[in-house]
Parts: sequence; C-alpha cells; structure tokens
Amino acid sequence: MKSIVLPTLLSALLAATPAFAAPAVPAALDKAEELAALPGGGWLALDKRGLRLVDADGRERAVMALRGEQLDLRPLDGGALAIVIDSNAERLLPVRVDTRAGTLVALPALPETGYGIEAACLYRDAQGLDHVFLAAKDGQAQQWLLGAPNRPEHRLVRRLALPPSVEHCRVDDAHDTLFVAEEGMGVWAYGAQAEGPPARTPVALRTPHGKLAGEIGALAVLPGGLAAIDDKGDLVTWRRDGGRWQALRPRALGAEQLVALEPSSARLLVRTGKGWQAPSLGWKAGTAPLPPLPTALPRMQTEPVARAGDAADDPAIWVHPTDPARSRILGTNKKQGLLVYDLQGRQTQLLESGRLNNVDLRQDLRFGAERFDLAVATQRDENAMVLFAISAQGEVSEAARLPTGLGDIYGTCVFRNGEGGLDAFVNDKDGRYEHYRITRSGGRFGARLARSFKLATQPEGCVADDRSGLLFVGEERRGLWVTSARADQPATLKMVLPVGPVLHADVEGMGIYHGAGKSYLVVSSQGNNSYVVLDAAAPFRVRGAFRIGMDAANGIDGASETDGLEVTSANLGGVYGRGMLVVQDGFKRMPDGPQNFKAVAWEDIAKVLKLED
Repeated sequence: MKSIVLPTLLSALLAATPAFAAPAVPAALDKAEELAALPGGGWLALDKRGLRLVDADGRERAVMALRGEQLDLRPLDGGALAIVIDSNAERLLPVRVDTRAGTLVALPALPETGYGIEAACLYRDAQGLDHVFLAAKDGQAQQWLLGAPNRPEHRLVRRLALPPSVEHCRVDDAHDTLFVAEEGMGVWAYGAQAEGPPARTPVALRTPHGKLAGEIGALAVLPGGLAAIDDKGDLVTWRRDGGRWQALRPRALGAEQLVALEPSSARLLVRTGKGWQAPSLGWKAGTAPLPPLPTALPRMQTEPVARAGDAADDPAIWVHPTDPARSRILGTNKKQGLLVYDLQGRQTQLLESGRLNNVDLRQDLRFGAERFDLAVATQRDENAMVLFAISAQGEVSEAARLPTGLGDIYGTCVFRNGEGGLDAFVNDKDGRYEHYRITRSGGRFGARLARSFKLATQPEGCVADDRSGLLFVGEERRGLWVTSARADQPATLKMVLPVGPVLHADVEGMGIYHGAGKSYLVVSSQGNNSYVVLDAAAPFRVRGAFRIGMDAANGIDGASETDGLEVTSANLGGVYGRGMLVVQDGFKRMPDGPQNFKAVAWEDIAKVLKLED
C-alpha cells in the first residue's frame, strides 16, 4: 500500500474542481514519510532523520532522532501537542511542539501496552482533555488520558475491541467519533467518548458488504465528513447525513500522501508524482455537531459494587439527624442486594437481600406513637417490596418483605402521605403501577393496595413530591408524566416532557430538589448521557441539561447511561452545602471496572445551569 499521511487538523475540503493551486510545502519536505501542518504555519515531518520541526520558509528549527510513525497533533497555545510511535521501543511518545522557541520536547512515553501498536490517534474531548487511542493488529485497543501539568502521569481510561488489521485511525473531536480503517473491510465509526459502549456503525464497507471498491489508507476528518486516499491514489470522501454516511464521487489524483493545511485555509495538499499540490476544492459540510452541553464534575465516587456487568442501579440519600457528615448513600446492586456508603464513597454495609432494583426512602415517618426512617426497594425474584429500617446512626436493617400483585416488578418510589406515614409506588415492565399504603400493626409492617393505574409501555423511574402531592413517572421510550400522588385522587396522567430534542430515551432515574424558593425535577436522559432539570411545578419549565464529566485531576471518571439517581437539598457540609446529586454510573472507567455511583455538588449544577435557590 502507498504511504499516506493525514493530521487531524482538518476543517474544510473538497468538492469537484480539478484545478491545482501553487504548492505550500517547502521543497525540503518533499521526501517526508509523514507530514502534519502546524497552526499558524510550519510543519512537523517524519523522515529517516526523525521528527523534524520546519518553519513555513523551509528552515529546520529542531529535530528529534527516532524511527517513528503514526504522527498526529492538536493545537496548543504557542505550538501543538503531537504524538508519534517510537517504532524501536514500540511505545507512544507525546511531544510538545513550541513554534515560538523552535523546540521539540519529548514528554514521558506511555506505559507499554503489551502489544505492537499498529495505529494511534489523538482525541480532544469537550472538556479540552487530550486522549490517545492505541490499536493492535489483533483488535486489542486502549484509550489513554494524557498527562497534564496538574497531574502529569498518563492514565488508562478503558480497553476496547476494534477490528483486526486496523492500520489507520482519526478522531472527529466535534462529533466525538473515532474512525478506523480495517484492512480488507472498510471504514468504521465508533464513539470516542469513554463513557458509553464501543458501538460501531459502518461508514463504507467493501463488496460484498458495501459499495467500497478499494483498500482505504489514512483518514482525515472533515467538517461533518471524512476523507481518505485509496490504494489507487483516488481521493474518497463521505459526508454525514444524520446517522448515515453519503459517499461522494472519488477524485482520481494519483495521490501518494495527503495532508491538510491549517483549518482556516480550507485547503488540502496531496503529493503526486509531480510533488506536493493543492487541489482547488470546496466542501459542503455534512450534519453539524450538536452544541455541547454544560458539564459538572463529580466530587466523589463510591467504591465499585462487588459484581461485574450491569449491577448497580439506583441510589437514595439518608441525612443524619444531627451530624450531616455522617449521612449515608444507599445503592442497589441488582445481582446482590443493598449497599450503604458514607459521603466519602466508602462502603459501610452490604445487605445481601437478593436482586434489588430501585430504592427510595423517607425519614421521620409516623406510625402511631412510633417513628421510623424507612427505605423501600423492589425485589425482582420475589416480585415484592423489601422494607429497610435505618437507625439514627445510619445502620440499615431489613424490616419486612411485602408481596405485590405484579408479575415482573421493576421500579419504585415513595411518598409521605397526609398522615405522616409512607406510601409506596411500584411498577411492572408491562406498564402497571400499584400504589400501596405501608401499615404497622402488632409490631409488624404490612402493605395495603390503595389504587392502580397503567402506562402504555415500560416504566421504571418515578418520584413523588411530598410538598406538592405530585407524582412524576417515566415511560422509558415516550417521556415524563405527572399525576397525583394522593391515594384519594384519580391517577389521571398528563405528559410533562416527551422524548425529543431535550429528553432522550431511555427515561430512567429522577429526583426532586427542594430549594428555598423553587423545586426542581432532575431526570436521567439515558439516551444522550445527560441530566435534564425542569421546574417541579406547572408549567414544568425546562431549565436545561448537563453532563457529568471527568475530574481528571482527582482521577474520577464521568457518568453515563445512568439508571437511577437521587438528589437532596440538605446541607451535608463542605462542598455539599447546598445539597448533592448522586447518580448510578453505567460505565466505570479510569480504569475499567464494576459500576459505581458518582456524587455531584448541587452548587456546581446550579452554577452551570444558572439556577435560582
């Protein structure tokens, strides 16, 4: 296959005009094996001498002796961050390029992967954090977070499986998309964000799987598209069309190498038998990326649950009556039971109560002359409610198992009724809800069915507002509904927020934040890994959505594919003076491991969404 080179600093390109403009590459770089354009002019080149820094006039400013390949870069103030594979050491080497001083500074190499690196590419995420993807010939791959001044060590974020025989990759930062070219098959697109499954979609596949005729070499990212040179030297391009890819007519250029100038130039350089040339090209951008959502960082993560796979599900928050620092977070492990954590994320208890799904709690409940703090969880093997009592010291114990009439119990939430006791709502995957009044007689807890209602399709998350008497229920594929939480009222459902541009299916966990003047409903928008905040009172104005990002300095990954969540406005001290949001994290990264729960200070959420108290 011909040698092909592409940096990721592409922002515009191509259409259908065959004319050529004057070359922009100095003659001294004609024999560069790989080339990358630097922001503001100048070049990085790989050749037999090593990695060379050359200014726009062709003068060599610095050289780093190594046998290298897989050059990629991202701009930095005063230069760029580059990566290159040291082929002798078989390690990825980051390099700081200072165009003002004319220097190349080798940063610490990444740890050995244990395999030969066939492809490497950079990714700068929406938080401005720099990552690198490394792929082996047999499909093993890793994503690393590169070190920063406040934490210089490189950290493994996740392992992922890519196709075998991947020799080229590039990342579209704006769309968070990793592109890989699989030898003999074609081009695939993967999600580059660490939070989420490594699902892939085909961009173009070779016959008989698709219409791609030739072998694909290196890749270049375009605004809403992708370009490459095939094994015939043709320039091939694809434009994003929503979730699909539109193949454009190939350009016969006889190209051997391909490199982009700085994005503002909207030009592409190709090297043919006549040297470097700049095709006069126009590019009609494909589907634009969605505006990035604001990000709040987690302040704490719990210890992972003791089971792998899809295990952690739903949290609840218990507030200590006299010492907020001794409050507890309850979390379900649907393969094991109920977990209890302190506010530092340390596990304090494990109650092996079986396959618990959702949990919710209320404190200082009245049952005659008795007072209890109680949590309710759904037990999926028994189609029952498990009642837990919580002591004044935060010790949790199982108090009762209460049967239901459901055949496939799923979610639950609770409500402090008008008598100061407890009502529980439980749902079934078939859409049914049962509303129970928790009773106490002869020193034993029981449950009395108060009413039933039904959604058309599968629900899970729900939350009751003790102040307003409203019950919010989520229908996973359709949206958010509201009805009365009171047993003596009809369960007339009204759509609050349908699935659409703001709320993405599945609609999962939800909680209510009671501020001094306003109450807010927080809903997990699982389909786009975000959290929607809206007023908890009519007309239920949407206040915005945010994501939970990676706290690189403290080594806490972000949160995604959240099942359950809970929020409190209680002053828990320190950064949680205005309360806390706790969410289940569907993918534990940095490093990969069993799921856990993340905590976010409400102060941080209020700041990014500009929420009032």
